[in-house]
Amino acid sequence: MLRPLPERPAQSDGSHRIVVVASRYNDEFVGPMTRAFLAELATIEPGSSVEVIHAPGSFEIPHLAACAVENLRPDAVVCLGVILKGETGHADLVASSVSDSLCRLSVEKLVPVIHGVLLLGDREQASARCLGDGMNRGTECARAVIDILRSSRDITSR
Repeated sequence: MLRPLPERPAQSDGSHRIVVVASRYNDEFVGPMTRAFLAELATIEPGSSVEVIHAPGSFEIPHLAACAVENLRPDAVVCLGVILKGETGHADLVASSVSDSLCRLSVEKLVPVIHGVLLLGDREQASARCLGDGMNRGTECARAVIDILRSSRDITSR
């Protein structure tokens, strides 16, 4: 069952430097998710700058996210990818590795990392989560990154 999108944060005058690391693999799903992210972010935080970096696949996303954090010094990193389950356990191993790596990067470097790398059962699930207007994970990631950046700013400004 698909859950509804989180509420859209209010538009603000703030601007952020955000890096998106998007997988080229399964681009028929990741591409629309990336475009939905960019469109939603432009609505919420029109002054933000975004740099999109493409990874060959989801497994390579954590490496490029870490390179971006170290060299580009963004306010946040958003990671977008689609992993489709197959007949073996490979997809589960990749998804687990990506999740662990992204979490570790965020906590160790104190940079918000939005995990939009989806592990899905089939193409139908991917279509529902990446291609639709009613529930697009790219839109959800845009809302999440602004929400975490605002919450982080509130904590650090105390």
